[in-house]
Amino acid sequence: MTDIASPVPGVTLKTTSANGIHMRYAEIGQGPLVLFCHGWPESWYSWRHQLTAVAAAGFRCVAPDMRGYGGTEAPEPIDQYTLMHLVGDMAELVKVLGETKAVIVGHDWGAPVAWHAAMWRPDLFPAVCAMSVPYAPPGYVDILSALDKLGINDFYLQYFQKPGVPEAELQADIRGALRRLYFTASGDLDDAKKGFGRLPDGTLLGNTANPDKLPAWLSEADLDYYTQEFSRTGFRGGLNWYRNLRRNWELGGPWRGQSIRQPSLFIAGERDGVLRFPAAQAQLDAYPKTLPGLRGSHILSGAGHWVQQERPDDVNRLLIGFLKGL
Repeated sequence: MTDIASPVPGVTLKTTSANGIHMRYAEIGQGPLVLFCHGWPESWYSWRHQLTAVAAAGFRCVAPDMRGYGGTEAPEPIDQYTLMHLVGDMAELVKVLGETKAVIVGHDWGAPVAWHAAMWRPDLFPAVCAMSVPYAPPGYVDILSALDKLGINDFYLQYFQKPGVPEAELQADIRGALRRLYFTASGDLDDAKKGFGRLPDGTLLGNTANPDKLPAWLSEADLDYYTQEFSRTGFRGGLNWYRNLRRNWELGGPWRGQSIRQPSLFIAGERDGVLRFPAAQAQLDAYPKTLPGLRGSHILSGAGHWVQQERPDDVNRLLIGFLKGL
């Protein structure tokens, strides 16, 4: 397929085949390869501020639409979305790009992809930066079983297990759903009672907030782009990542307790709901043991979940400093 211009000046969209699927990726710059893995419900576009800044600092920046998203293939079977598949996609993409290694960067669901890529293929991924989701070595209890044991049955991860149900809710009004999700998980939300971690009325959006106007970090054009992407693809692909939580835990057996020794960096927003997960603080506290190569752990005050979009200048400064220090 021919390269096409993207909504971000200087960034080109390209298509290739990797790990048995066709994959679209955004690319800009020359130099050592930096691979950016987005989360849910997003696309390569969530890295728009990092791509241009990191490329200007002397790096080749590539941000794929991850498996199930955007211009990348979305296989039908649910079991095609395990971390093994997702890390395999990134490992193969590095090779397809003609490179022998890459620094891998991930946010939200892209963070576990980045962490596991570094853990499983230190030869390919000599350094890792993750945002929002702390590193935790594969453990002895999967999160769905842990929720069951705590008597919790209204967590969004559980709601996402039902094929077709969250898809139908989100696809009824795609722009409205994204507007609510992006605002509610951001640092701009002032109402502590709102959120979508727990779902008191059994729907994902029932306890979210619809802002009078978009926050400063998200323009109408940004929201239009995300809406256009999900209007074309639906939400099934991305939601299937959640439907492999237990399968990922089973496959992770050989690496229980495994630390990541390469240079690593962690960035999150102080108001990120992920940091309120029951295990999050213990995971951060364990970093000296689980991430012996850690070069910095930064919690940005006032920022929420979409940290690289909400605070691009701070994230770019930290990320470029990390990359140049390798």
